[in-house]
Amino acid sequence: MTWATKNPACNGYPWTLSYAVSNAMGSGFPWAGQGQSRPRTGALICNVGRTFVDVEQLKLSLAEIEREARQAAQAAATLDALRGVRAKYLGKKGSLGQLMGTIRQYPPDQRGLAGQILNAANQAVTAVFEERQQQIESSEVAADAGGAGAYDPSLPGVRLPLGNVHPVTAVQWQIEHVFERLGFTVEAGPEMESDYYNFEALNIPAMHPARDMQDTFWLTNGLLLRTHTSPMQVRAMKKFGPPIRCVVPGRCFRYETIDASHENTFHQCEGLVIDRNISIANLIAVMKLLLREVFQREVKVRLRPGYFPFVEPGFELDMSCLICGGSGCGTCKRSGWVEILPCGMVHPNVLRFGGIDPHEYTGFAFGLGLTRLAMMKYGISDIRVMNAGNLRALAPPSRMSGPTIVERN
Repeated sequence: MTWATKNPACNGYPWTLSYAVSNAMGSGFPWAGQGQSRPRTGALICNVGRTFVDVEQLKLSLAEIEREARQAAQAAATLDALRGVRAKYLGKKGSLGQLMGTIRQYPPDQRGLAGQILNAANQAVTAVFEERQQQIESSEVAADAGGAGAYDPSLPGVRLPLGNVHPVTAVQWQIEHVFERLGFTVEAGPEMESDYYNFEALNIPAMHPARDMQDTFWLTNGLLLRTHTSPMQVRAMKKFGPPIRCVVPGRCFRYETIDASHENTFHQCEGLVIDRNISIANLIAVMKLLLREVFQREVKVRLRPGYFPFVEPGFELDMSCLICGGSGCGTCKRSGWVEILPCGMVHPNVLRFGGIDPHEYTGFAFGLGLTRLAMMKYGISDIRVMNAGNLRALAPPSRMSGPTIVERN
């Protein structure tokens, strides 16, 4: 760079301070003393009345820059690479960009000539990059056209995998659909329940030994996590009154040992029917219809006596284990049968808690195990898989036949 100023060390004459710096391509600024070689990088020269501006050297430097820019442009294979090379030469901090900013530093009588030379070089380098840009764009268009010509519309498209709902959710939706066709309503109840609805209103008083059958998660606020969906029986009776046909799917919690067929968190579907002249025959018919709709085939079942304080008489409806085909496995505890549906006729005391006269109305109730039913439908041998979050282990792809998310309205 060149500055003119007064310097006492130079007897007050105008002096030229010449600072030679190297540009990004290794070429120095074209400043040189008359009859002298170009000063080394960083050198300062002080002379009286002399200017170190050599237009011919400027032309040689610009020719070298143009040659290097042309080589770099041809080496750029993509538009992004070409933009980076162009900024290296034509940007404000590029080789030409920096030289263009030095025109004002030339002596007044040489600024016009230096400006013409720099502008011509700038136009030439710009034309190089524009030509290369057109070449790259043309090659990309030709490549796209060639690919379009090779496209065969008769080939099958790429099938994108659809997300699938959890097996328990798929079974729940299917059961809800079956019961809605039978005239049932689908209700929901709280997971944080009171002692009254979870035990007392279901004919399980505080000192009743049946409470020992269910280990319960008690909360610090005096409530509990419901151990079954049966609390909705009395809630539905008080809300609707007879006649009643409803199902209540939901999550339940029990503090018990976890194994292949038991979990501390599981899903049930409570069913309740109350009307005049309801009998056990109605219960069996509804359960067989439900299993046939879920599995799309006849399922071998058995009905055996069972004890539940809120039904009288009570039954256990078991189905043949579909994991082992009834031969015995860890899921069915080597018995060949899986307990799937405790049920029975609603106990008169429960009807009274719900404000219904047991002499006029009867009904049946059941607690369908959604988690175990999903295990049988999708061939899942261990109930712990349901809450493990392992997508690969939830169900084999060949058995994943439940409804997909996009099919749920």
